[in-house]
Amino acid sequence: MDTLEARRADTLGQDYLARARALRPLIAAAADEAERRRELTPEIVDALIENGIFRMLLPKSLGGAELDPLTYTAVLEELAQGDGSTAWCLGQNSGCSMIAPYLPADTAEEVFGGPRGILAWGPDLPGAGRTVAVEGGYRLTGRWGFATGSRHASWLGCHVPVFEPDGSPRLLPNGRQQVRTMVFRKSEAKIIDNWHVLGLRATGSDSYALEEHFVPQRYTAGRDNFDELREKGPLYQFTSGMIYAMSFSHVSMGIAKGAYDSFIEIARDKVPRGAKGTLRQNNVIQSQIAQCEARLKSARAYLRGVIGEMWEEARETGKISPEHHPQLRLAATWAIHQARDIVATVYHAAGASAIFEANPLERRMRDIHAGTQQGQGRAVHFETVGQMLLGLPPEGRMFR
Repeated sequence: MDTLEARRADTLGQDYLARARALRPLIAAAADEAERRRELTPEIVDALIENGIFRMLLPKSLGGAELDPLTYTAVLEELAQGDGSTAWCLGQNSGCSMIAPYLPADTAEEVFGGPRGILAWGPDLPGAGRTVAVEGGYRLTGRWGFATGSRHASWLGCHVPVFEPDGSPRLLPNGRQQVRTMVFRKSEAKIIDNWHVLGLRATGSDSYALEEHFVPQRYTAGRDNFDELREKGPLYQFTSGMIYAMSFSHVSMGIAKGAYDSFIEIARDKVPRGAKGTLRQNNVIQSQIAQCEARLKSARAYLRGVIGEMWEEARETGKISPEHHPQLRLAATWAIHQARDIVATVYHAAGASAIFEANPLERRMRDIHAGTQQGQGRAVHFETVGQMLLGLPPEGRMFR
């Protein structure tokens, strides 16, 4: 990247971070109403659209920002300090937008070209759906859940194994069954309102279903299949799975930072029952806060250091070497677990007042634990990376 291009990228990144800082108070103020509705408020969705926040990872050819991953994740982390659900939605919708450079150009323009070109989908869980190849496209049947951000999305999608008309699996040259990503208008699907959960309530992560629904070929793509990749920018050397890992780990750290900052405020004034001084005068609290600071900053430095190395390699060589994959997986999972422990520490340190909805720690405690239940926070990732570090073949997939 030449000097002028680098200067422009830095200016754009600073602009998006400034937008995030300006939006954060609005998002925090709307969090109670969003949680009650179990979806982001229309005002917040409009503000995010107007500031281009849903378009951070879209190609410039579609009017997107095509931000570098360090800036993009810093925006998520900033917004998560205001409200975890809002940032979680953006992480999911942004990850979904990574299908844009794989779709045919006219389809990508149709899906993402307008201001409300927002896509949501659920994970590719085994048995969730299947599709049969037919003339001109596919017949799609299935039910998918956890479609974060689907309430404000205009399009939905899914990742499904492909079968031939005779029922046999369609195989790739390597012998594996072909999996195809399909997108369709939300109005074409049956929406199932079942998002009644403990944390991250405002993400509106409903389920949706289709039955023998025809999807034309041009609305499908091979997700992360570089043979179908149209865009050549370094951002698109990152797979959608990598984007999810770095997104949700930064959201988790943002939630933890918000909880940490809130506790500092509480500790200045709260005098626990039977104590002579405020919380901040307690030696145990002082030690815990110091350790939380170290956990958050060290996890953040490790994660962003790995992402930075991957970004530099993508810019310089146009590729990301496999050696970086386990480091990203390890750094992202570690950051999520450290964030969870930080929130738990300050929540318990705050005492009984933390259990009330009016306390700024209460929602963050629920949100961080809901987030760690999601696939990016699974402890099994440590085993997978450990196997690789020990020279063994990994038993699990690195990214999904």
